[in-house]
Amino acid sequence: MKVAIVGASGAVGHEFLKVLEQRDFPVDELLLFGSPRSAGSTLPFRGREVEIKLLEHNDAFKGVDVAFTSAGAGTSREFAETITRHGAVMIDNSSAFRMDADVPLVVPECNAEDALTRPRGIIANPNCTTIMMVTALMPIEKLSHIERIHVASYQSASGAGAQAMAELETQHRQIAEGKEVTVEKFPYQLAFNAIPQIDVFMPNGYTKEEMKMFDETRKILHSDVRCSAMCVRIPALRSHSEAVWIETRRPLEVAEVQEALSKAPGVDLQDNPAAKDYPMPLFTAGKDAVYVGRVRRDLACENGITLWLSGDQIRKGAALNAVQIAEYLITRNHLPLH
Repeated sequence: MKVAIVGASGAVGHEFLKVLEQRDFPVDELLLFGSPRSAGSTLPFRGREVEIKLLEHNDAFKGVDVAFTSAGAGTSREFAETITRHGAVMIDNSSAFRMDADVPLVVPECNAEDALTRPRGIIANPNCTTIMMVTALMPIEKLSHIERIHVASYQSASGAGAQAMAELETQHRQIAEGKEVTVEKFPYQLAFNAIPQIDVFMPNGYTKEEMKMFDETRKILHSDVRCSAMCVRIPALRSHSEAVWIETRRPLEVAEVQEALSKAPGVDLQDNPAAKDYPMPLFTAGKDAVYVGRVRRDLACENGITLWLSGDQIRKGAALNAVQIAEYLITRNHLPLH
C-alpha cells in the first residue's frame, strides 16, 4: 500500500507517523509532503529517514492509495484535485470539506459506513472537539434519541498546533523567571489563564469552533439534535476536555448510561468519584480512547444526563480518527490498492 501524508512536519503530521507505526498500518511505500520551509528535511518512520517533498501540482500522487492531509483548509482546497486525480482516497483533517453534501464526515465509532460513499474521493475528519463528544454520545443516542446538547469545552494548546504548545511552555518559563511574556499564537497570554474564544466570532455571537460542534454533530449522527457550545482555551498542553449536558427523549438511569459507555468502542469509562477517579488531560494525553466520568442526572432537566470527558486532541481528535477511517476502508476492500 502506498500512503501519503500532507503537512508531515506539523503536530498532526508527526502524530500520523506515530499512529501508523504503532498500529502496524500496512505501509509499503510512504510519501511525505510539506511546505517550502519543511521540504528537504526528513522524518523517521520504521527505522529509516523519509524525506519531505514539496507539495506541488504534479503527478506525485499517482499510485497513492490513501493520502492523509493536515495542512490547513486553504491547502486542502487548492490541492484536493491534484491529490485525488489518480484515485487516491483523501482523508482530510481540515475544515475545508466537512459540511459539503458530497463529502462524508466520519467518526468510525458512529458512522463508519458513510465513508463508503465518497463521490469526490474525499472523506472529512471532523473537528477534534466534535469527534470526542460524538464518540461518547453515540452509545447514549442508541439508548434514547438525544434532543439537546449543551457543552463547555476546555481545549488545550495543542489545538492551535505545535508552535502554540511551545509558546505555552515558553510562557510558563518566562513567568517563573520574571520575564516579559511572549504572546503570538493566542489573543492573550494562555499561561495561568482561560480564553473564552477559539476561532473567529460569527454574527450570532458564537465562534466558528462552536458552530462546528453544532453543524458537524448533526451530520455525523444523522440527527436533528441542537448543540449549544462554549469553547474555551485553557493552559493544558495536549488533551481537550468537555463538560456535556444532554436531554434525551426518555429519562435514562445513570446506571444504564454507565453500562452503555463501558461497552462502547473508543470509550473508557473512568467514573469513581468516591476515589477521586475521573478523566483529566494530564493523564489522557497520549491515549487512544475518549475517557468519560462524572456521569450523573442533570438537576435542571427532567430527561437530562451530564458527564465529563477528556481525550487526546492530536490522536483521537485528529490523526488516530483518520487512520481508523482508512483501516475501516481496508476491511471493506474500499481502498484503490493500485
